Amino acid sequence: MSNSRQYPTFVTHLECSYTGKHYPADRLHGLSEAGKPLLVRYDLEALGKQLNKQDLQSRLPEFWRYREFLPVRRTENVVRLGELMTPLLPAPSLQAEFGCGDILIKDEGRLPTGSFKARGLALAVAMAKELGVTCMAMPTNGNAGAALAAYCSRAGIETYVFCPEDTPRVNVEEIAFQGAKTFLANGYINDCGRVVGEGKEAMGWFDTSTLKEPYRIEGKKTMGLELAEQLDWDVPDVILYPTGGGTGLIGMWKAFDELEAIGWIGSKRPRMVAVQATGCAPIVKAYEEGERHAEPWQNASTIAAGIRVPAAVGDFLILDAVRQSEGFAVAVSDEAINQAHKECAVKEGILLCPEGAATLAALKQELDSGRIRRDERVMLFNCATGLKYPMASTHHRLDLTQAVDYEAIRRA
Repeated sequence: MSNSRQYPTFVTHLECSYTGKHYPADRLHGLSEAGKPLLVRYDLEALGKQLNKQDLQSRLPEFWRYREFLPVRRTENVVRLGELMTPLLPAPSLQAEFGCGDILIKDEGRLPTGSFKARGLALAVAMAKELGVTCMAMPTNGNAGAALAAYCSRAGIETYVFCPEDTPRVNVEEIAFQGAKTFLANGYINDCGRVVGEGKEAMGWFDTSTLKEPYRIEGKKTMGLELAEQLDWDVPDVILYPTGGGTGLIGMWKAFDELEAIGWIGSKRPRMVAVQATGCAPIVKAYEEGERHAEPWQNASTIAAGIRVPAAVGDFLILDAVRQSEGFAVAVSDEAINQAHKECAVKEGILLCPEGAATLAALKQELDSGRIRRDERVMLFNCATGLKYPMASTHHRLDLTQAVDYEAIRRA
């Protein structure tokens, strides 16, 4: 007798994010017929009657606590690696230095595989399992590939991952070590994406590229659900989000709408700020030019590999959320990223990843410009553990064959 059990899910259909056309749930989908991302839609009225805030209190502190907001229907298809709720860390030293109100850092580096990519890929792989997928492939700048490899290994799904050849070495090794067939390519992430897309027929894999399947958004949506609960069903004034493909920004925006629809939050929204690097800033350029779509960025280059995405299939969704929230898109230099990286480690004891450091650099820049007020509650997203990335060496050598010079130690 099977131990299979059905979750109380409320999915009604999928919807093209561009045309609004409906697609049936419980079938395997990539992009819509218009070539745009599909969004999962729910019977929110029924969800609101079934679930209340107090129900969450008895559940484990993991993102599966929000299962009614998620599309997985059967318990045996949930793929768990310990997806605990991530902390909101205050930054009192930086607050004092900048002369501003609350600065909170949501530290996503505590998740499995050390990054927020675990959220999206946990859901994508669970739904792939539910829909009978046996092989998945994706392009990655590092952390998404690591999460795909881990969750697919857990689920027994074959995996192929394609990385630009300058992807951080630790990411490449992690992907390969966790079971994915891993390839380095002499191009950008969109070039790797082309390999995945063109290989679907020959290889029989499912294209798990950012926003080319519907469920990574649902996983990333849990960031919005979680931070609202952590703030006692309120939202911050400003969210600075490191933006490459933008799945998390889009997902959080969707989460806030769903929470309002069931009456758990009001109409207040954070101002969403898409943070990019000056060496790869297609969303910033489109925002500043008043465009709804972004032109592919040429010769993309930045130390923050996770936001080096020359073209995002969900560009219009990112820009819509930024504009509807009265936020903005901003680019910061690699020099500013490096400075913020070190400053947060030394002053707060928090080791950001380069993409997380980009959000701190953007905060400093925009407090000075006035686009962020000093009385606003600001949330920064640190999307991965800083332990995965190179750090500038600042240690000193001590020769124990000589007498120890403690004055020299003091001056170091």
